[in-house]
Amino acid sequence: MNDAIKLTQYSHGGGCGCKIAPAVLHEMLAALPRPPSYPNLLVGTESSDDAAVYKLNESQAIVVTTDFFMPIVDDARDFGRIAATNALSDVYAMGGTPILALAVVGMPINKLPLDTIREILAGGESVCLAAGIPVAGGHSIDAPEPIYGLVGVGVVHPDHLKRNDSAQAGDVLILGKPLGVGVLSAALKKGELSAEGYRQMVDTTTQLNRVGAALGGMTAVHAMTDVTGFALLGHLLEICRGSKLGAEVDFKALPVLSVALQLAEQGYSTGAADRNWSSYGAEVDLPQGFPEWQRKLLCDPQTSGGLLVACAANEADKVLATFHEQGFAAASVIGKVTAGTARVRVA
Repeated sequence: MNDAIKLTQYSHGGGCGCKIAPAVLHEMLAALPRPPSYPNLLVGTESSDDAAVYKLNESQAIVVTTDFFMPIVDDARDFGRIAATNALSDVYAMGGTPILALAVVGMPINKLPLDTIREILAGGESVCLAAGIPVAGGHSIDAPEPIYGLVGVGVVHPDHLKRNDSAQAGDVLILGKPLGVGVLSAALKKGELSAEGYRQMVDTTTQLNRVGAALGGMTAVHAMTDVTGFALLGHLLEICRGSKLGAEVDFKALPVLSVALQLAEQGYSTGAADRNWSSYGAEVDLPQGFPEWQRKLLCDPQTSGGLLVACAANEADKVLATFHEQGFAAASVIGKVTAGTARVRVA
């Protein structure tokens, strides 16, 4: 890491932990007038999904999303890589394939050297190159805090589109990446993250969720989303609310980054984890005596987190194998979808 410029000192939050808390966001949007109906708009704002999807014809739909945030790491190139990977994840989460990106850039020009800003942009472009797409333009402003991200544009066959509100009772839940990014970022902010912890953090947050395109073609996959700022519980609850079903999660089955697990047990967490719990904790049932650090890990905001899939139980092995074949070694079955009220029960 470059010790000369510490990007995180210029921002009050970092990564997907910058997201407005779910309850506050809901209150902000609740009073807005209902938009008119557009027949070709397959996915809009009605389901809290990962991206908008608009049908072009019988075999093509366009997937559009945007995601940006403040630095989660100090290294400029790593920040750009993480932000770009996170933004493209929303296209993959719909079962789509990215085709191009636009850069969203806000930088404190009077504080950051141009070489540092250039490194952020170069990091983002390197991820887009790995995804096989161009950064075809964008927009920039002079801002008080560093902000970077992408508008992601992709395509999907309408029959392969995966929403977050179409889970079925009895489905198995599979998580593609390990948890713990927020915990690692909290340690980094305090200057207490080890080199191994930083490596784990960057490795997971820069792994493109390109497996989503393959999962889109699997009829056994009923619902899909990615786990980001609202944490595992928050994004699972979005699946539950939209599908009008419940879910059960086995805490012991959750994949967790090894350094993050150690730090979580020591009490490291983010303020966003508490804000998340305040937003949706009333919809979660925890076992009696459930440790506080485990609860916070379930609410830990994930930057560029893994895909969360609800799939038919009899095809779960095939879905899990698809994850593993595409390099997601930590992908695991973490629970199931249940009939009944839109709540999550943790065991």
